[in-house]
Amino acid sequence: MGGSTAKKVAVRRFDRETVCGFVDPKSYLQAQNLEMLKPSGELVILPYAQVKYVSFVKEFDGDPLTRTVFHSRPKFEGLWVRMSLLDGDIMEGVLPNNLLLWDATGYTFTPPEPDGNNQRVFVPKVSLRVIQVLGVVGSPLSASGTSLKRKQRVSPDQARLF
Repeated sequence: MGGSTAKKVAVRRFDRETVCGFVDPKSYLQAQNLEMLKPSGELVILPYAQVKYVSFVKEFDGDPLTRTVFHSRPKFEGLWVRMSLLDGDIMEGVLPNNLLLWDATGYTFTPPEPDGNNQRVFVPKVSLRVIQVLGVVGSPLSASGTSLKRKQRVSPDQARLF
């Protein structure tokens, strides 16, 4: 694991224990588990069934995820989703609106407070009971200048109001 690519994470387990360490974002997700390096240098392998979520954090201090739902509609572009976890907890986030960016083992999303300590969150698929799309925020079609509206043909006999 290269030091320049290592990211700080706080892994919340279903037993309510939080394990802090470092991961390589390109290789930490394995087929059946995730790999992380503790600050002491110990390599930890956690099966996905034990992992509630992985929070990419700025600092290890404090609760890894303080706010788990949006108070209003998110402002950044993507799919606004609500996830119900196996233990009954609810989390919301914004997934990228590109299926190629989704990992086969779970979902990495932007949390409700991305400017706080948590920058990104990963939830393994085996930790989810239900995932629902609440809305699509932004549209790549409107951003590129392509209009979805069809030009309506107006009869010459019809009076124009506007």
